[in-house]
Amino acid sequence: MKRRILPIIITGLLLLSGCSDPLLTLDDTALSKQSNTEVRTASSNNAPSESSKTDNKAYPTDDLNIPRVPVELVKSVDGDTIHVQYEGKTEKVRFLLVDTPETSHPRLGVQPYGPEAKAFTKDIVENADTLELEFDIGPKRDKYSRLLAYVYADGQMVQELLLEQGLARVAYIYEPNVRYVDKFNDLQRISRDKSLGIWSIENYAQEDGFHPDEQSDGKKSTAASTNSNTNKPKKGCNIKGNINSKGEKIYHTTESPYYDQTKQEQWFCSVKEAEQAGFRAPR
Repeated sequence: MKRRILPIIITGLLLLSGCSDPLLTLDDTALSKQSNTEVRTASSNNAPSESSKTDNKAYPTDDLNIPRVPVELVKSVDGDTIHVQYEGKTEKVRFLLVDTPETSHPRLGVQPYGPEAKAFTKDIVENADTLELEFDIGPKRDKYSRLLAYVYADGQMVQELLLEQGLARVAYIYEPNVRYVDKFNDLQRISRDKSLGIWSIENYAQEDGFHPDEQSDGKKSTAASTNSNTNKPKKGCNIKGNINSKGEKIYHTTESPYYDQTKQEQWFCSVKEAEQAGFRAPR
């Protein structure tokens, strides 16, 4: 009897030991898979998306803590100009590094997206509890004696908001007043890629200003009429003279990247002739 029982016991022990190793291996594998899954999930959750990388791009100017001057709003003029009380006087403030379409230009009248830019700025500055100016390291005034500043409404820079909405272009970049030009260019690129506002009209916003083909009422603008291609140049006189929305006279040679889109108000036979007439090269 003992001889029969002993083999049975030994066989049972062998079966138990044979089953234990696979079970342990299975548990270890499951735990390993679970651990790897948790690591991948945690890594995925912590990694910034492409959009957040763009939105959170750091600039050297982000933490400068430049002093700002509190001012009181007198009135909002248009998209890039306001009147404020500054040092006891009413002063006109021109927003640095941006340009918005006109709403009451003596020659061009109302330009596309001019009223939208004006209304946008008016709403922001009139509803702000705090209005502040930040000056750059260069001149505080332009040739028209207007203050040149970055304007903040409740801590938000109005220039940035205009660029984000596609209601302004980066413009009038004059050293050394260029503190935020890199960030402004990125904001402009994003709104242009999305075809927002002024960027929804092909070839409208250019380096030398805005070039609307028609006014918002559907009638041809004064500029478009004056620039009609029926005014053929004399042979060899193919330099285009254009006056932008700010009254700046700019000439374009055939090498200019915007030559084809530019509507001439005057033809010139040479650069010297254009410069003698008060026109300059595009920047």
